Amino acid sequence: MKKYLILSILFVFIISSCSKDYLDTKPTDKVDGESVFNTVENASKLLNGIYRLMFQRTEEVTSNQQNKPGVGGILLNVEFMGEDLGISNNNWFSSEASWNAHRVDNNIVPQYVYRTFYRMIGNANNIIDNVDAAIGAESEKVRVKAEAITLRAYAYTYLVQFFAKRYDATAKPNTQPGIPLPLSSGDSDMPRASVEEVYAAIIKDLEDVIALNVMVRENKSHINALVAKALRARVALTMQDYPNAIKYSKEVIDGGEFPLMSEAAYLSGFNNAPNLSEVMWASMPTEDQGDTFGSFFAQIAYDANTSFMRANPKRINSALYDQISESDIRKKLWEPVPTSENFPLPSTAFARQAYMSRKFAVKVVGGPSLGDVPLVRSAEMYLILAEAYAKNGQEEEAQNTLFQLNSVRDSNAKKSIKTGPALIEEILFNRRIELWGEGFRWLDLKRLNLPLNRTLVPNFVSASVAGVMEIPAGDIRWQFLIPRLEMEANPNIGEQNP
Repeated sequence: MKKYLILSILFVFIISSCSKDYLDTKPTDKVDGESVFNTVENASKLLNGIYRLMFQRTEEVTSNQQNKPGVGGILLNVEFMGEDLGISNNNWFSSEASWNAHRVDNNIVPQYVYRTFYRMIGNANNIIDNVDAAIGAESEKVRVKAEAITLRAYAYTYLVQFFAKRYDATAKPNTQPGIPLPLSSGDSDMPRASVEEVYAAIIKDLEDVIALNVMVRENKSHINALVAKALRARVALTMQDYPNAIKYSKEVIDGGEFPLMSEAAYLSGFNNAPNLSEVMWASMPTEDQGDTFGSFFAQIAYDANTSFMRANPKRINSALYDQISESDIRKKLWEPVPTSENFPLPSTAFARQAYMSRKFAVKVVGGPSLGDVPLVRSAEMYLILAEAYAKNGQEEEAQNTLFQLNSVRDSNAKKSIKTGPALIEEILFNRRIELWGEGFRWLDLKRLNLPLNRTLVPNFVSASVAGVMEIPAGDIRWQFLIPRLEMEANPNIGEQNP
């Protein structure tokens, strides 16, 4: 773990610092921790560096691979591992989509996922441990610390879902091996904590932040207490803790700060967080910070001028699309029969394919392939609340909540009268179309202990996933292998995943 945690405070400090004097007078391979944290302003710059890390390629580890743009790239990885997003032929994401890459311990995919989140954790721990002693306003110290704690919890939610078996509320305590759980900058070479212990630490972090109730933030690229509540609701749903999923998602919705988007905003390309009312948190690279060919939008925006997008438009599961109501604005995000009239493209170099997506578009037409990557939206809170109500025996409340969302998306929507498994299935269907492309489907299949089944999708191209069309629930392939580098460097890591 040391290899991933001691990944240089200097790295994230340099990319977020504006002080040329500092860079000129300090060595480039190390930094005095006291210098970084002597002021809360410096600690805030380090925090900004973590946010930047979330959308940036790190060439020394990813070998300049363009489909690995930080957390956004990880979300794309798992989208390709599901059945709702596909492409026409074998390409960059095919090793992920064929469920091969994450099961090879020296493959870049498990290394990239493990490194990205542990780098976030390592730098967050440094902030948490040191910011209290920094010179500066107490309110700023509390803000910086609260954001760092939330980022740590956020990173752990993904690590435990990728590298461990699913949380099972019927099998408490979940003693299955989880992941190393460093909660201090001095922790290294740690054994794997249990899944139960990891989730307990996540809950503590998020509830500590919620109690601090820090609402001030620079913009939507940063976290505040409402984002922490949204993440707490997400974690509760994953743990099948429906009362807390209800509590926290409802608090976010009732707060009214992130109303559901208008139709015009919904169809505007999901690329400009400040203009999208329901986006609670997003990665927001500026043009000088962005990676034109390696960004999230370079891999999924229909008008991104990249070789990957020009030849391989992202397509929706046609069986899923066909179930969407004709009056639902979400159906306009995909085109079953694209033509030059109904689906204009930047040039003739761009391919048109059936059921291609227009959900994501670059922020500046003709500019770099950039946009704001949505990480949390209030629409997800409605879906969490509806599912939690349904599974908590509160079916009328579930029906009402689902209608609150659907009545905004569909002018002809009617309140569901379904009950039992049929109601839950309807909620999950809406979850699939609402959150398409945002990194949820594979995680949903795993938390619900459902199989992967691509055989029901007429437009899913078997060759694009090396013929891997079905994965049973509970199969060992639902776990990523721990990177070999970690297994070799950490003598206390224990056994590899099966």
